[in-house]
Amino acid sequence: MFDLDLYAAGLAVALGIAIGAWLVSLIRGDVSIVDSLWSIFFLAMLLTYVQLAPTVAERAYLVLFLVTVWAVRLSVFITLRNWGEPEDHRYQAIRANNQPHFEFKSLYIVFSLQAILAWIISLPLLGIVLGGTTLGWLDLVAVALWLIGFAFEAIGDQQLAAFKSNPANRGQVMDQGLWRYTRHPNYFGEACIWWAFYLFAVAAGAWWTIIAPLLMTFLLLRVSGVALLEKDIGTRRPAYQDYMRRTNAFLPGPPKPPA
Repeated sequence: MFDLDLYAAGLAVALGIAIGAWLVSLIRGDVSIVDSLWSIFFLAMLLTYVQLAPTVAERAYLVLFLVTVWAVRLSVFITLRNWGEPEDHRYQAIRANNQPHFEFKSLYIVFSLQAILAWIISLPLLGIVLGGTTLGWLDLVAVALWLIGFAFEAIGDQQLAAFKSNPANRGQVMDQGLWRYTRHPNYFGEACIWWAFYLFAVAAGAWWTIIAPLLMTFLLLRVSGVALLEKDIGTRRPAYQDYMRRTNAFLPGPPKPPA
């Protein structure tokens, strides 16, 4: 249940989007645009798989709806959050460490890299499109997990945005709402969403695509998510150290009592 030509078409689409975004970044002098396109990579690749597959399982249309809702919401949220802001500090650091000619290097160390990662992680979506089994109980479990993940990600994003928009909270640590139970509810939600897509793939017979949710979880925990954001935040914001002591990093749980 694997179609190399179809999978390669997904890569071509992702790289095409990456090159287009890179050209825009040259004009703007800001590579942060790639964050807005992360979820769009998956939507574009899934649409490609659906359009080019010889036959499409009914499950694929359900997942296409879920991917569309997730991708559009996340892309719009990130775009609005970054609108009018300077380049994200993560990319400023990458830019400073890759001189000279970062403008050209960014094509492969920022844009193409993310496109290729998205392509690898899209494996369950390919398996879902090609799988021919009918909908069953595992699909219901996957939908439930997706709903939990989407709620954590969307509500967590909104709560943090509202907190940051209040000038009285400047310099304070967000420890309300979902952020009281996990330091990264949005990342936990993202992981749930991708494990849900994997469950859909398992229901379609594509159990072998497990590399995708494992890679996504690793990225969220060890690379671009929790580890990167908390690398030096305790030094820059001492109050965050107490928050780290009280609150789980990833999996939601009751906060620990004050020391």
